[in-house]
Amino acid sequence: MGKQINEMNILAASSKKKKRKGKIEFLYILPFILLVAVFSYYPLYGWIYAFFDYKPPFPLTWDNFVGLKWFKSMFENEVKIKQLMGVIRNTFAMSGICLLFSWFPMVFAIFLNEIKCTPFKKFVQTVTTLPNFISWILVYAVAFSVLSSTGAVNQILESLGINEPGKPILFLQSSDNVYFKQWLWLTWKNAGWAAIMYIAAITGIDEGLKEAARIDGASRMQIIRHITLPCILPTYFVLLMLNLANFLSNGFEQFFVFQNAFNKDKIQVLDLYVYNLAFGGGGYSLSTAISILKSIISISLLALTNKISKVIRGEGFI
Repeated sequence: MGKQINEMNILAASSKKKKRKGKIEFLYILPFILLVAVFSYYPLYGWIYAFFDYKPPFPLTWDNFVGLKWFKSMFENEVKIKQLMGVIRNTFAMSGICLLFSWFPMVFAIFLNEIKCTPFKKFVQTVTTLPNFISWILVYAVAFSVLSSTGAVNQILESLGINEPGKPILFLQSSDNVYFKQWLWLTWKNAGWAAIMYIAAITGIDEGLKEAARIDGASRMQIIRHITLPCILPTYFVLLMLNLANFLSNGFEQFFVFQNAFNKDKIQVLDLYVYNLAFGGGGYSLSTAISILKSIISISLLALTNKISKVIRGEGFI
C-alpha cells in the first residue's frame, strides 16, 4: 500500500513538473504570439470597410452601411468582369511560372553544394543571396540603368551597329513576354535566398551514405541522383505546397515599380490591382472586398494543399 502511495506521489510530482515546464515554455513563445496577433490578426478589423461606402477621411457610420454592395459590384457588368478576369489571368500566369520553375533553387543548391573550392563557394553564395536584401526600387534602378532606351545595353547595341541611331529597343516599355521577364527579375533577386533551405537539408544528409556510395564506385552525378535528390525532395514538396496555398499572392512591390502605360494590362496582378483601386480612385471599400475574396480563396487553397500533403506524404503541414 505504501509503495502505491509513493508511486502516486511521484506521478503527481512529475505531472506538476511537466505543467510548470509547459507554462515556462509558453512564456517563451508568448511574445511571438502577441506579434502575430498585433500585425496579422488585428489589421483584419479593416475588413469592415468592405461593408460600408467609405469616403476618407470621414469616419464610418451606419448611415453609409451598404452590406454586400461592393461584392456584387465586382460582377455587375461585362467591363468589370473582363477587367477582373484579366487581373486573375496575370496572377495565375505569374504564379504558374513560379511554380513551374520552383525546382530551380533546389537544383542551384545541389550544384552549389558540389563546389569544392570553399572561398569560391562562399563568394557565389554571398553574391546570389545579397540581392534578396535589395529593395525592388533599387532593382528597378538597376534595370533602368541597363535596359532603358539610354541604358548600357542599348548603347552597346548601337555601338556595334545592331541598333539604328535614335531607335533603341524598349525593353522596359514592351508588353512582350512580361511574365517571363518578371520571373527572371524575381529569380535573380530570390534564388540565392531560397536555396538556403535546401542547403540546410543537404547538410543534414548522413555522410555515411555518400561514403558508402563512393566506395561502391558511384560518380558524383549518381550520388546526386540517388542520395542527395531523394533526401531533399520532401523539403521541396513542403515548400511547393506552401506556394500552392499562396497561389494568389504575388506581392505588389515588384509589379508596382515595373508597371507603366505600355505593360499595365499584362503586369497588373491581383495585389497590384487592389492597390491601384484603393489609391487610384476605385475606392477603399471595393479594394477591401476583393482582398477578402482573395483571402477566402487562399485559405481554401491552403486547406486543399494540406489534404493533398496528407494523401501524398502521409502528413499535413498544419
